[in-house]
Amino acid sequence: MNLSPSSRRHWLQTVSGGFGYLALAGLCAEDSAATSPLAPKAPHFAPRARRVIFLCMRGGPSHVETFDHKPQLNADNLKPGRNPKGKLFGSQWKFTQHGQSGLSMSSLFPHLAKQADRLCMIHSMHTDNENHPQALEQLHTGSFQFIRPSMGSWIAYGLGTENRNLPGFVALNPLSALGGSRYYSSSFLPASFAATRIGDSGKPIARATVGNLTSPRLTADSQRRQLDLLQTLNHETARAQAHDGRLEGVIESFELAFRMQSELPRVLDLSGESPATQALYGIGNGLLTDDFGRQCLLARRLAEAGVRFIELTHEDWDHHGFVSTLMPKACTQIDKPITGLLTDLAQRGLLEDTLVVWSGEFGRTPDDPTQDGRGHNNKGFTTWLAGGGTRAGLAYGKTDEHGYEAVENKVHLHDLHATILHCLGLDHERLTFRHAGRDFRLTDVHGDVVKGILS
Repeated sequence: MNLSPSSRRHWLQTVSGGFGYLALAGLCAEDSAATSPLAPKAPHFAPRARRVIFLCMRGGPSHVETFDHKPQLNADNLKPGRNPKGKLFGSQWKFTQHGQSGLSMSSLFPHLAKQADRLCMIHSMHTDNENHPQALEQLHTGSFQFIRPSMGSWIAYGLGTENRNLPGFVALNPLSALGGSRYYSSSFLPASFAATRIGDSGKPIARATVGNLTSPRLTADSQRRQLDLLQTLNHETARAQAHDGRLEGVIESFELAFRMQSELPRVLDLSGESPATQALYGIGNGLLTDDFGRQCLLARRLAEAGVRFIELTHEDWDHHGFVSTLMPKACTQIDKPITGLLTDLAQRGLLEDTLVVWSGEFGRTPDDPTQDGRGHNNKGFTTWLAGGGTRAGLAYGKTDEHGYEAVENKVHLHDLHATILHCLGLDHERLTFRHAGRDFRLTDVHGDVVKGILS
């Protein structure tokens, strides 16, 4: 069975049924030399966290409306700003200190405010690009100039998955526009480490399905017998081409795809969750919190089941105008669900070793010509973390008195990536992959672990 790679792919897709197509569509690891690329791997050192839940806020949430209190901005409202076409635009919402830590949060987050003592705020974030597609790509991959593996792919590559029946990286309602496919790609890493995408941006997660989990023609027993035949042929080919380890990745991805048929639908089924738990996440509350609440509950279930990196998406933060109406809507949609997620993780003993990360691709300007909108600001914004060995109830770093740029304890996106890997027990300088004659890593040649936010 000595077929060319393209002929072999065509033949396998033709005869293998649903599980084979699923493997080839998103799980195929034909570039991997490892027998089981997603097998659990030892970290470089003792980890603080075992998994990551990334809450991606596409569009650039305004830090001065949410978590970065700027009294001077309000005091200077309508005065000339740095933008000659705009004036300083004060926040319309009151900031109050919360918890024993005294973290300041705006009134847009009444539920999350009760979690203040679990949050680690970084107010001095900055990144390299102020355009959405490039900034989003850097947030996800560390680069906006070249196609690089996603952060979730790097983490799955470095640690594998804790559940052999599930992928290491899952993206819920992933972005499709603005180059979205690049945000979840494994790039030059074996394809086993790419995101398994569930749902689509702009569509309710309740309608999400994973294609080809069941065969329209074959029973599970028949699929197992068919897969055994395919794997026999694959192993024969692998033995004949022992110098080329790529087929071992195909063999493993076919097995994973078959196992997922029984495991993944169970994890995605929320019907077994109690009414109280669903209410905790805001599920059943119409368009306000139901959709993001379902994403958050699915994230907890996937984390509990052993998935290493789970990403959720809320994409309505691009507020060039109508801040007075759009900000309350967006904040309400995530406030109760995220609070439910943190509460549920803590109650189940999962928050201690789960790193929750909340961030957009950049922040917003303190000035605006319309006086009801804000421009892009990559020089200063807020990201927060919870659990996973981070210091709870901490406000780290500062922007200037108006919120234009980071001025104290500045944290670049590369530093954030290095710190996330560090929490997982991975040295960002040692987590490398040889490609095109050089060793690549998530942080490229940059990044320092932000030790000041670690417990």
